[in-house]
Amino acid sequence: MKKSTYKLIENYMNDCMTDSAHDKEHVYRVLYNALSIADTEDAVDYDVLITACLLHDIGREEQFENPKLNHAEVGAEKAYQFLREHHFPQEMAAQVRECIRSHRFRGEARPQSLEAKILFDADKIDVSGAVGIARTLIYKGQVAEPLYSLRQDGSVSDGTNDEKPSFFQEYKYKLEKIYSQFYTRKGAQMARERQQAAAAFYDSIFHEVSAAYTDGIDILRRQMEE
Repeated sequence: MKKSTYKLIENYMNDCMTDSAHDKEHVYRVLYNALSIADTEDAVDYDVLITACLLHDIGREEQFENPKLNHAEVGAEKAYQFLREHHFPQEMAAQVRECIRSHRFRGEARPQSLEAKILFDADKIDVSGAVGIARTLIYKGQVAEPLYSLRQDGSVSDGTNDEKPSFFQEYKYKLEKIYSQFYTRKGAQMARERQQAAAAFYDSIFHEVSAAYTDGIDILRRQMEE
């Protein structure tokens, strides 16, 4: 890929990124992770891969404004239109569109091409480990969702089977399970190296908040008069 082509795509990406949890630095980390994975694979189309990585989250603003939208679907179409408007080959633009469409963990579309699988894995690596925890907490704060929910008895739920969104719910639904859902060997290896850090943080914060409720509620009850 020519430097001028890279800068054209990069500039468009920068114009689209407004979410601090899915900012341009997230995009660069995904790109660099993808290149590390691609370096262990054969017959990778680097033009498709680099372009898809740079543009994979350009639909985030639309989803943030309207949660009913799927940023992968929105971004896929935006990327396709941008590439065609700048005279990229139709086949290449279509391949990029499919990579972006299938990169979402919650999406129904599954990655089919090697480039799509690499993008999926590289994006999920940035949800793993300590970075994944930090990004999730930032996002939960942006959308005003709590750290955890309480059970009917007043105890802290660990997030398992919670219907209400929270950090604990997201950890149990996605962050804890993500390590078994990689398509490439290198991607899975990179994620596993981060797994312990995420698990340790979740275990620590769960035990800290649970202890506060358990001990504090008992003391409060003893101090209250009937």
